Amino acid sequence: MLNHKKLIVSHAPFWHDGSSITDRSYHTMLAAMPAVLFGIFTYGMPALGVVSLSISFAIIWEFLINKITKRTISIGDGNAALIGLLFGMLLPATSPWWLVITGTFVAVVIGKHIYGGIGGNPFNPVLIGFAILMVAWKDYFDFNEVLVNYDLGFAMVYPLAAVKHLGTSGIEAFSTTDLLLGQQSGGIGSTFGLGLIIGGIYLILRGFIRWEISVSFLAGIGLTALMFNMSDPSHYASPVFHLLTGYTLIGAFFLAAEDSSSPVNFIPMLIYGAGAGVMTVLIRNLGSYVDGVVFAILLMNLINPICDKIRPKALGKVV
Repeated sequence: MLNHKKLIVSHAPFWHDGSSITDRSYHTMLAAMPAVLFGIFTYGMPALGVVSLSISFAIIWEFLINKITKRTISIGDGNAALIGLLFGMLLPATSPWWLVITGTFVAVVIGKHIYGGIGGNPFNPVLIGFAILMVAWKDYFDFNEVLVNYDLGFAMVYPLAAVKHLGTSGIEAFSTTDLLLGQQSGGIGSTFGLGLIIGGIYLILRGFIRWEISVSFLAGIGLTALMFNMSDPSHYASPVFHLLTGYTLIGAFFLAAEDSSSPVNFIPMLIYGAGAGVMTVLIRNLGSYVDGVVFAILLMNLINPICDKIRPKALGKVV
């Protein structure tokens, strides 16, 4: 009697290192917790409401799109929850409910699933949702207006707006220590610099993000800011100020290094990170927007496929 054997043919990759989307999602959320908890402590219940609503609706949109497209329910891998958490961290604590729901819909459905889901998105889904909100409803992201003039008991002005309108004389009240410890206004999870740095180092040490992107991004911001500052110290802020304000640190460790929209090779990662850093300072100093991190990273997402084609030549000799 013939011995029939069943051969299973599958596509690459054939070698797995044991990592998973679930591990990355939940460890990234863990790394973001210090900054999130500090934001909730600073802004109170409004911040907790915004973050909770953002996470909840990101999961709801993921579940609904799975049902509509008849795919396996994927909310258990934590990716939708991570998108919701990072999106909520960027928002001011005074964001209305409809803004949060709209933004999470754009992030999950348009930023992620319209391209086929995890691994297929050329842009960071969080930044897609946030950028559309910034363009459509710019007034809701004027931190001076929505936080300082709002009944939250928070009287600290937005540092980047101060230097944008008043030059370096408008930032004399901000010390490096103050900025590291979150004594500034901004997004719920983007003001506590020390917490974001600790979370970023944790992700790098655990291998969930590549240090090349984060370090080159920060280096690009620092060097570009230094050149502006040297040209006119009274008008352009110092590199340290640019590194510790706005969305710089959350961008370096939690946004720029998103897997699907960032390069995988060494030299392209350095180009990608440095390019985003340079664009950030150019937008801040010369553009119409106060902070340029969101648009800078999206621009580099756009040219990511070109960057990733840059590879060293193979060793050997053509005969």
